[in-house]
Amino acid sequence: MPTRADITPVPLSLVETDLAQAADRFGDSFRRTGFAVVEGHGIPQHMIEGAWDAARRFFALPDEVKRRYHLPGGAGQRGYTPFGVETAKGAKLSDLKEFWHVGRDLPAGHRFADIMAPNIWPDAELPEFRPAFQALFGALQATGLRVLQAIAVHLGQPKDFFESPVEDGNSILRLLHYPPVAADADAVRAGAHEDINVITLLLGAEEAGLQLLSRQGEWLEVPAPEGSLVINVGDMLQRQTGGQLPSTTHRVVNPPADRRHLSRYSMPFFLHYRPDWLITPFVEQAAMPPITAHDFLLQRLAEIKLA
Repeated sequence: MPTRADITPVPLSLVETDLAQAADRFGDSFRRTGFAVVEGHGIPQHMIEGAWDAARRFFALPDEVKRRYHLPGGAGQRGYTPFGVETAKGAKLSDLKEFWHVGRDLPAGHRFADIMAPNIWPDAELPEFRPAFQALFGALQATGLRVLQAIAVHLGQPKDFFESPVEDGNSILRLLHYPPVAADADAVRAGAHEDINVITLLLGAEEAGLQLLSRQGEWLEVPAPEGSLVINVGDMLQRQTGGQLPSTTHRVVNPPADRRHLSRYSMPFFLHYRPDWLITPFVEQAAMPPITAHDFLLQRLAEIKLA
C-alpha cells in the first residue's frame, strides 16, 4: 500500500479572509508536491451531483450512440473520445478510459472561434447534459481564479496577474469514465503523465487510485477527503514560473481485486491560458523560451496521440 503524500487541505475561504496565508499554504504545497487539496471549495453540491448523474447516464449509452459524438481530426478537444485512444507520453499501451470534453462557449464572431471549436451536446439522448456541464464549467472557472490569486501572490505578482491570461482561456472540462478492469490487464487506467495546462481542478479524487511521483522517486497516494477538490500544477504554469512550481508526474492505478468490477468516474477541469498568451518565464531560462499557449498545447496533444 503506497504512502500518502503530505498534503494538508487548505480552506479556499482564506483567499478572501487572509490572502497572505492562503498564498503561503498553497505555495508550500505546490512547491513540495505539485499538488494541493482544497476544502470548502464552495461549488454547490446539487450542481456536482447533477453533473455526476449526467456523466454516468452518458457513459451508459450504447457504444454506437456514444461514437456519434466522436469528431475525427478534432484532437479530442470536444465531444467523445472512445476507450483506448489517449496514451500517456512515451507509453506503449493506451489508457483504460473513455471521456467527454466540454470547452468554453464563445459568442459568434469571437476572435478565437477558429481555434476553439464549438461544443457539441447529446441533446437528443440527454437534454439535462448541456445545462449541467455549462453550469459546472463556469463554477470551476471561478474557483480556479480564486486559487490563482493565491498563486500570484506567492510568486510575488499582483493578485490579479492571471486574470487577463486566462480570460477566454482554452479550458476543458473532462468527464472521465474508467470501466471495470480485467484481472489480466496490462495497461493502467491512466499512465504516468503531467498535465498540459495552467492548473487542474479535480472532482472525484475520493476514490483511491490517484498517485503522484515524489522528488525521491516514490509513488504516493494523493489524499482527498470527501467533498474536497484536488488541484495540481500543469506544464504551462511550471514554464511560466521558470520551474519554481513543478508540474508533477501522476497516474491513476488499477484498483485492487475486490474493486476491479467497479467503474471509476472523475471530472478534471483543465484551466488554460488564452491561445495568444505568450508564456514567458518569470525567471529567464534558455531551456524555456517564450511560446504561445496555443503552440504549446498543439505540441503536447501530439505527444499524447490526440493530435
